[in-house]
Amino acid sequence: MNTTQNTPSGQNDKVEEYDLVILGGGTGGTVAAWTFGGQGQRVAVIERKYIGGSCPNIACLPSKNVIHSAKVASYFRRSEEFGIPRKSFAIDMRAVRERKRSMVSDWNNVYLDNYKKSGAEFILGSGRFIGPKTLTATLADGTTRQLRGRNIIINTGTRATLERVPGLADAQPLTHIEALELDRLPEHLLVIGGGYVGLELAQAMRRFGSMVTVVDRNDRLMHREDDDVSEALQELFQDEGVNIVLNAKLRKVSGKSGQSVTLFIEQGGGEKKLQGSHLLVAAGRTPNTEGIGLDLAGVELTDRGYIKVDERLATSAAGVWAIGEVAGSPQFTHVSVDDFRVVHNSITGGKRVTTGRLIPYCMFTDPELAHIGLSEKDARDRGIAYRLFKIPMAAVMRATTLSETRGFLKALIDVNTDRILGFTGFGVEAGEILSSVQIAMLAGLPYTTLRDGILTHPTLVEGLIPLFSSAPPTNEATRTKPVPRAHRQTTAA
Repeated sequence: MNTTQNTPSGQNDKVEEYDLVILGGGTGGTVAAWTFGGQGQRVAVIERKYIGGSCPNIACLPSKNVIHSAKVASYFRRSEEFGIPRKSFAIDMRAVRERKRSMVSDWNNVYLDNYKKSGAEFILGSGRFIGPKTLTATLADGTTRQLRGRNIIINTGTRATLERVPGLADAQPLTHIEALELDRLPEHLLVIGGGYVGLELAQAMRRFGSMVTVVDRNDRLMHREDDDVSEALQELFQDEGVNIVLNAKLRKVSGKSGQSVTLFIEQGGGEKKLQGSHLLVAAGRTPNTEGIGLDLAGVELTDRGYIKVDERLATSAAGVWAIGEVAGSPQFTHVSVDDFRVVHNSITGGKRVTTGRLIPYCMFTDPELAHIGLSEKDARDRGIAYRLFKIPMAAVMRATTLSETRGFLKALIDVNTDRILGFTGFGVEAGEILSSVQIAMLAGLPYTTLRDGILTHPTLVEGLIPLFSSAPPTNEATRTKPVPRAHRQTTAA
């Protein structure tokens, strides 16, 4: 159905009516479009560039594609360990990029086919609000369309933060987007940020053959993780020849990324200079809330610039919802998908909420870092008594067959119920191992269910048996009263 309205310019433009309009084509919004469209509703997605949003195009999948190429390169360097005489080889970054691009193209076709099957409309253009639940989409040819939705979902995501450091913007640094499009190997890559993106790409480029320096303002890599995780990561990167500069404040940048760039940092009360050929910025994310007319839609922001939502992901404007990173949700694609479930449930009369969710995450370094539930740091801060189970990956038989024994598995167990409070894996395929633990946690099962289960031999998930056999059962006295803070950690050899 079309109606007309007077635009500020005095022109009469048709307003197209929809059951649902989604601003931003990220994964949660894409699944929303397919789902509501498949249920017979009239749905439109306005996305300015990427079919399916960032995940299949410039983030999750492309980065893992490139990381796997780097993994293969690492096997070439280790070939003698596997009984294969080592020969010289070279990295062709153009071929690495084309492999990634081919995968992205394949997924784009899958996504477009799903749009066609669901009946949802994909509009490639720049969208912004011009009034309550009403948006304009500016297409590539300069023409515009006006759309009004009975419900609106904002799904515009985030972008890499570029801090206001003198010379930084002028240096034209890489973000993850440009780093995944490199057609030649950086001679020396400087990485600002020791988090997920920075560490994944730093390791990959080092394995391709670049010199790499990681600069972080904190005193540890992945500083929110437990100490043993940070220490293991730092040891990994040092062993692979990555230079790590911690407690460093970036004061100034000179030069241009891709040619020659210099970082001026403050560290330990003095100033130091770091020089490289390329600069990658991976130090946080900024929500994409500017310039999209949120004030005209009646949508409020938090003090950090994210869209303000309640536990049902409703915004301050009736009938307008926000999902994914722009709503301040944890920055993972799987959370964006669950955000969609919450909104779908809310629109259709359900009561699903975002509170109390058990959210896993994985950093795809090699080996992987995977976590769910409480960390030791979390438990101590909250005064929660726990028993600690921990084994080295060398105790997992399958890991020894792969010669991938770096790292460990550990779990926190409730002292009264034997339920699993948290799990961390730093090891080969840790993200896959985590899923079995997560299912047990979702079901509220005691750790003994995994310990006593018949798991396939030899697999990596079988490592949960030695993990959960690594400490003796608690006695009844321990079960019925909290463990004193000084004695909360018990690890059996």
